[in-house]
Amino acid sequence: MANLKSRLINTMIHAVGEDPDGADANDWYYAVAFLVRGMLSEQYIKLEREQSRQQVRRAYYLSMEFLIGRQLTANLLALDMVEPISACLEELGHSYEAVRNCEFDAALGNGGLGRLAACILDGLATHGYPGYGYCLRYEFGMFHQRIENGQQVEQPENWLRFGNPWELERHNAHYPIRFHGRLIKHAEGSANETVMWVETDDLVAMGSDMPMTGFRTPAMVNLRLWNARSGADFNLDYFNEGDFMAAVKDKTVSENLTKVLYPNDANERGQELRLKQEYFFVSASVQDIVSRYLSENGDIRNLPQKVVIHLNDTHPSLAIPELLRLLIDEYRLGKEEAWEVASQTFTYTNHTLLPEALETWSVDLLSRVLPRHLDLIYKINHRHLKAVMSNFPDDQGMLNRLSLIDDGSQRIRMGWLSVVGSTRVNGVAKLHSDLLKAGVFKPFHQMYPERFVNVTNGVTQRRWLLQSNPGLASLITSRIGPRWTTDLERLKELESAVDDAEFMAQFAAVKRDNKARLAERIGELLDMTLDPSALFDVQVKRIHEYKRQLLNLLSVIAHYNRIKEGRAVNPVPRVSIFAGKAAPGYYMAKLIIRLINDVAKTINADPQTRDLMRVAFIPNYNVSEAGFIFPGSDLSEQISTAGTEASGTGNMKFALNGALTIGTLDGANIEIREAVGAENFFKFGLETPEVEALRAKGYDPNVYINQNAELGHVMEQLRNGYFTGGDHDRYRDIVNTLTHGDHYLVMADFSSYMKSLEEVDALYRQPEEWSRRAMFNVARVGGFSIDRTVHTYAREIWGLKPLFRERRA
Repeated sequence: MANLKSRLINTMIHAVGEDPDGADANDWYYAVAFLVRGMLSEQYIKLEREQSRQQVRRAYYLSMEFLIGRQLTANLLALDMVEPISACLEELGHSYEAVRNCEFDAALGNGGLGRLAACILDGLATHGYPGYGYCLRYEFGMFHQRIENGQQVEQPENWLRFGNPWELERHNAHYPIRFHGRLIKHAEGSANETVMWVETDDLVAMGSDMPMTGFRTPAMVNLRLWNARSGADFNLDYFNEGDFMAAVKDKTVSENLTKVLYPNDANERGQELRLKQEYFFVSASVQDIVSRYLSENGDIRNLPQKVVIHLNDTHPSLAIPELLRLLIDEYRLGKEEAWEVASQTFTYTNHTLLPEALETWSVDLLSRVLPRHLDLIYKINHRHLKAVMSNFPDDQGMLNRLSLIDDGSQRIRMGWLSVVGSTRVNGVAKLHSDLLKAGVFKPFHQMYPERFVNVTNGVTQRRWLLQSNPGLASLITSRIGPRWTTDLERLKELESAVDDAEFMAQFAAVKRDNKARLAERIGELLDMTLDPSALFDVQVKRIHEYKRQLLNLLSVIAHYNRIKEGRAVNPVPRVSIFAGKAAPGYYMAKLIIRLINDVAKTINADPQTRDLMRVAFIPNYNVSEAGFIFPGSDLSEQISTAGTEASGTGNMKFALNGALTIGTLDGANIEIREAVGAENFFKFGLETPEVEALRAKGYDPNVYINQNAELGHVMEQLRNGYFTGGDHDRYRDIVNTLTHGDHYLVMADFSSYMKSLEEVDALYRQPEEWSRRAMFNVARVGGFSIDRTVHTYAREIWGLKPLFRERRA
């Protein structure tokens, strides 16, 4: 203890440069972070040496997002140092709580894609698999969400304003990135063809590392982040002439590439920026991977023996032609040999069933920005279509369906490229994988059936239970011991606890405490007083029409009307909680946020109802806010239209923290329901075959509106400005969407949803039975750990073996 305190004080003096006697909580945060970073660096250097000595096979995980959240508590928990550090800080006159709250969430992601990537790294490190993550170092994240007059306002997420103590700049990790230019070809079309990409505009990618430790193990992984630096020098002539803007113009434009996650691509300039951002990311990453391979191994032709590059969605799919470019242009492999190497190196996870979400790039844009890569994509496609003709000689339609280029729109299909260039393609839930094979990738499955596998998503219990819900974690450990932290299947041992009255009373008390904590947090954010004994009904996820926040909101309005009109019999007090960001260019999603807040304003101010129902929209949803929300929730809303959600991981986090689910049979909901028991899950709505059949015969939402007077009344309230002070036009587009087309079948599922919510209320009136079913959810979701996910990837997709198995005491 004394030694740790001495080291911490020395770190304050030598690394932070402050007098320990006058240091504030923020100074101590940096001192603790630098101390821990030094320990991680020492551990990581040893690991790198051992991996290099053994010439291990590594998985390289390329993702445009890593939603890692705050790192201080995560690292201290992994190192088993929370209590010693807390004690040291207490002696120095500071609370650990105040110190840890000085950290900003790392703004490296937005939603489920980035959170899955972060969980994957945690699982790899905890179980000793050699792995590496790659992402961009977004200076301002996606955006910081503020709510003004009920509307989303985007502001920079300035998480780096005081620097990031967890990262280490790697001045030796820098690579040239090229754009534009033209091609000079020699012996075009022959086996000896050579191509020179000349007159390019060049940038430099600079790397920074964030080493991440596994839980109580010497194993680690690294997350390397790329920063854009201009390839052009500062123009002193312009500066001396007084044209200060011109002097830095090239530098400013170049370095925009790593300013923001997902720049708005609603116009051509935004699309070009997005394309450049994605290529910058993959080019730096692939060059770095090849460089590391060559430093440890010999022949570039053996790259697939030691390297597997995983594409997390289609954003990194340009890595395939980029590796091909390096092999042909830099390492002088022949075209066929280069393709054999490249096509054996990649694996790909698909995350969407929505055709519009599968990226495509226009041929014209690629020809201007990345002419060499367009040339290589044409060559990949030519080779691919020859194989298609060989496999399906009597089906010319297969050529159009399987071509990487849509001849009609003249766009490159990046999902198609990812499938063609990968050895394995996986969906992220059983239903999702089945629908991929039967739908969007059906012709590819016909051609490459062995290529398609399923790996259902998972979540890390280290973050989402041990760290976020210490009360429940302690209760579980007191019953079954601590091994669940790395083997979540052990939660099954809790099933016997449902008949232990004392244990169940403690379980209910933990939930009450967590709800009080969430209520306090919402009070801080929204100046709202909530009753923790009310049912906390929660939907938190990015705002999108297919996730159907509108369905939830229409039920809130209907419930409000029932109370107002005296039709609610013994109503259960309810707090409806929403959170999530809308993409800056997604008009309808932003309008949904405004509607939620207008409805909240009306309901929360109504003296007739405010003791029975409240509505809250939590702004700027992130990992830290999720740490309050998941433990404090009673009901998890997983209500997407059947057949639209790939998997979801929020559903798993809610169940792990003892919330019951109301949901459709979509994504991983199906597997969760099978695991926890149908009686412990509130199912409603059309199933995927019924959705397809309804659309096929011609769906008219007005039929459902006319059949349901309650629904008709809600729609009329939206039309007549009930929640907008008489503004009839504000939500006209939402009304039109729901009454003309209603693509996501909100009207069709409304009645079933309302009946299921009545079942929720009936059960909530029986608190002991509610707790019993909640405990079954906790006890039976062990199969949804990221550890199971990572073991499956390692065994069936990546071919990895763990380097370390032992754990710290």
